[in-house]
Amino acid sequence: MLQAAFQVFKRDLRLGWRQSGEWLNPLIFFLMVITLVPLAISPDPARLRELAGGIIWIAALLAVLLAMDGLFRSDFDDGTLEQLLLTPAPLPLLVLAKVLAHWLQTGVALALLAPLAGVLLNLPSSVLVVLVMSLLLGTLTLSLISAIGAALTVGLRRGGVLVPLITLPMHIPVLIFATASVQASLSGLPVTGYLALLGAFLILALCLAPLAAAAALRLAVSGT
Repeated sequence: MLQAAFQVFKRDLRLGWRQSGEWLNPLIFFLMVITLVPLAISPDPARLRELAGGIIWIAALLAVLLAMDGLFRSDFDDGTLEQLLLTPAPLPLLVLAKVLAHWLQTGVALALLAPLAGVLLNLPSSVLVVLVMSLLLGTLTLSLISAIGAALTVGLRRGGVLVPLITLPMHIPVLIFATASVQASLSGLPVTGYLALLGAFLILALCLAPLAAAAALRLAVSGT
């Protein structure tokens, strides 16, 4: 079972690197939002520092949602998804492998870009570590939750428009506590409680999201 999941993980990583636009577009979108915000709000450093956590996290959330539509769609279109359903390995484990591969190309990349975004928005260096940690925990949770929406809409012609509508209410707690962790660090307050909550959200998503996404994929394939 683990070998099958690893093969799916490796295949998705390889396809992602070959189709660089799939993961580059969300990163470019993220940087564009970060660079345009000072022009739209205010170039004042103190004002930008105050809003930086929320701005970066909203941009990260939108970038993750932008990238999630293609998670299962190409496999659905070329018949690979049907083959995954027929393998003896549990489908939730294969879904988890696909989400992890996708997160390595989007969520981790967003976390690596976060220090640059923080500098552009005048965040002090002491806050950047908390920002990166919140993104590493939060973006994986966002990817797992978004996988449910991507699975539910995989058979629809323009299902990508529905993914944010379906999953956005579930993203709000992650957005709130991730932004609060950055704000607490900026104010010199403890952040361990916020990071612990993000970790709890991640554990819950790891346990439930692959099961829900797998059930949605079975419905999508059986309905075609």
